[in-house]
Amino acid sequence: MRRFAGIDRKYCGYESAAVLLQSIPYDGTSTWGKGADRGFAAFLDALENMELYDIETDSEAYRHGVHILADITEDESPEKVFELVYQKTRELLASNKYLTFFGGEHSISIGVIRAFYEKYADLTVLQLDAHADLRESYGGTAYNHACALHDASHNTNLVQVGIRSADASEMKYLNQQQCYFAEDIYGHESWMDRSIAQMTDQVYLTIDLDAFDPSIMPATGTPEPGGLLWNPTLKYLRKVFEAKTVVGFDITEFAPLEGQHAPQFLVAKLYYKLLSYKFKYNG
Repeated sequence: MRRFAGIDRKYCGYESAAVLLQSIPYDGTSTWGKGADRGFAAFLDALENMELYDIETDSEAYRHGVHILADITEDESPEKVFELVYQKTRELLASNKYLTFFGGEHSISIGVIRAFYEKYADLTVLQLDAHADLRESYGGTAYNHACALHDASHNTNLVQVGIRSADASEMKYLNQQQCYFAEDIYGHESWMDRSIAQMTDQVYLTIDLDAFDPSIMPATGTPEPGGLLWNPTLKYLRKVFEAKTVVGFDITEFAPLEGQHAPQFLVAKLYYKLLSYKFKYNG
């Protein structure tokens, strides 16, 4: 049994853990930088070298228990990955545990989100991303990483934050009133409360790590300049957890860079911050 952050085994068992962590190391449709299939191992390594007391929330979230599930390793086709991830997520939702997912590329979120919006009738999907990811199809499939939020744009209340790159074909699917472009939110915070007011009570959070500026997160397949920074992003995420019930989340597109440890530490801290906010503000 893999142990989350090297914690005592009593916090890692399936029955005792409040949180399930599902790795989906698929990297089959990424179109530039590869390596997201190696992200989970680097993430786990960073976790084992991180303090597990969170100063901000005065908490140790790991004490609620985190169980690492067996990886979903299907990679024959995007369609088969989608179907398996969708069915597995439906099964996991029946456990009534808190579900968290780790990519792989952003296409893994399509099946996860579909299972969530089938369970939660009035679901908001909050997307932190550099790219709109609203293409109907790309590379001959609707399950490409460039299509990661297309289905959600039709079936959920989609709020997008940090966007700074899109194809012209995507603009007809983009809700301008609920898309907070990176260049429009820089230097002020009024957008935070405005975006939260647009959300329903239940929120699913999907984070493509290229949402962050490459100066702090270069380890991703398609880094875009002008991205989000650490402290303002955490402030925003804390506000979301304070105001809404975040029913689950995923983190995707972490492609480790040899010799650079800071990016994997950022990812580990981000995941743990989300758990800390969940148990502090959502109970």
